Amino acid sequence: MKVNRVNTYVKGLDEVMQGGIPEGSVILVAGKPGTMKSSFAFNILYHNANREDKAGVYVTLEQGRDSLLTNMDGLGMKLGGLEKEISVLDLGMIRKKLVQLTNQTWMEVFKMYLKNLKKNMDIDLVVIDSLPILEVMARFDSPREELFHFFEWLRDMDVTAFLITEMEQGSDKFCSNSEDFLADGIFHLDLRRDENDVKLWFSIVKMRQTHHSRSYLPLIFDKDGFEVVTD
Repeated sequence: MKVNRVNTYVKGLDEVMQGGIPEGSVILVAGKPGTMKSSFAFNILYHNANREDKAGVYVTLEQGRDSLLTNMDGLGMKLGGLEKEISVLDLGMIRKKLVQLTNQTWMEVFKMYLKNLKKNMDIDLVVIDSLPILEVMARFDSPREELFHFFEWLRDMDVTAFLITEMEQGSDKFCSNSEDFLADGIFHLDLRRDENDVKLWFSIVKMRQTHHSRSYLPLIFDKDGFEVVTD
């Protein structure tokens, strides 16, 4: 059976995973601070909107909307005429709605926003930055069980979702509540030092329904965007 795939528009990456990410997947984008996780995920939204007219939403739970867009603009990803394809939802908007709807939990309000965006924009892609902050705000009593239902809810939304997760310094764990078992795929971004420089590296740790490279590959970002170096 043919698997429909979402292009990442990272040069070299789609070629090493059969053309892209299976549609409807929930993907962890994991890495330590400074590994360009947010930029990498925004890059996928930006180029899918710009080249394929696919709508997406970037949910930022730490950084303000204006700050995020200023940073992305500086990296060459200016929204310009893409405001109808890319929505940026920040934590302040969710908190404001929560005050107005005091009988609803934070997670219920969060889901309400995404449902409305799905209905009004027919979004294809969702980025949540970051998953650990979402878990703190949601105050899960049974994290593994509630995350299972949340991941299933995202799949039922018929979107491809990217959940950014912060790895602790000195740790090789991608997450803290077994999210790596629940996810359909894991992208790992890493920083490695050599004698004179600190360089980015990238690996596809996991991707269901896909034959993919398991190598750690150099990741470059320049004026032409992201590139995974496979040669």
